[in-house]
Amino acid sequence: MSKLPNAEFRAMVPLLREKEFYEAEEPRAIFWPEYNLSQIEDAQETLEFIRNTVDEAELLFLNGKAGKPLTDPKSLAKSVLVCEALGFTERGAQGWMRILGPFLGIYENLDDRTIGDAYDKVEVLHILNQIFEKNKDSDGKLSGDGTGLETSRKQNYEKDKKAGDYMTSIVDSREIVQAFDASGEQECKAMHKLIEEVYGDSLRLDAGFNDRELVRKIAEKGMTPYVFPKKNNNLNGHFAWKSMYLSLFYDVMTWLTEYHVRSHSESFHSSFKTRYGLITKRRVTSKLSQITARIILHNRRRLSYFSRLEK
Repeated sequence: MSKLPNAEFRAMVPLLREKEFYEAEEPRAIFWPEYNLSQIEDAQETLEFIRNTVDEAELLFLNGKAGKPLTDPKSLAKSVLVCEALGFTERGAQGWMRILGPFLGIYENLDDRTIGDAYDKVEVLHILNQIFEKNKDSDGKLSGDGTGLETSRKQNYEKDKKAGDYMTSIVDSREIVQAFDASGEQECKAMHKLIEEVYGDSLRLDAGFNDRELVRKIAEKGMTPYVFPKKNNNLNGHFAWKSMYLSLFYDVMTWLTEYHVRSHSESFHSSFKTRYGLITKRRVTSKLSQITARIILHNRRRLSYFSRLEK
């Protein structure tokens, strides 16, 4: 067996990060009249989506009891999704629910305290999880990344990473979220669990996920791994690891073209935080409900956008 080109491979890796290595692309123009019209249509579609998907969800009955709760969990779930979609505070939502309630199928009078407490209800989180799982599909071209979830405008997550304020996610090339972990677990450890929840043709990860065991698991799931190398990596190892980096070594541009589809995961995190802002909840269940609701709304917008392109 011939000797692997480990020294040459390690010498090549730093060159992959140089800006001159890539050709610049022109930014895409925006036609503002069409954009404004789409925003109006988006608001109507969002409210219809919230009403229909929550109504279709199954309720969670705790301790095997099916007693009627004081407030319908579906009404609470709808209020959570509306607050995140339209950027309402709980106090503002109290007034708006009187107007939007009949359209959404909410017939209770929800005050601000009830809406705020809804985020911490496991019944509401159960409904949101159902909606997330039922309203996503994948084109098979997956990418993963981690990001900080700022809870303060003064917080810089790169300098101040706190447990519980970090999210790891997997998206496809249309930026539709396939799986996510908002527990605050270190991103590489979280990714080991997330890949068990997804299916696809390929998965792209940056050097923070440079882990031999992770690469092996990705390959065993039937996905082609594209994990950016570190300059101290050797090619020696199991077949998936060796094959991945030999493909890079012998055909750099083809490998990088596939790998840089991963930019969609960064685009998702950027748009997710820009559109919805800071995480305002502090309790574990409340925070997870808020993040799940925002991801549901994000996925709906992306799926709606691509369905219009197909027409």
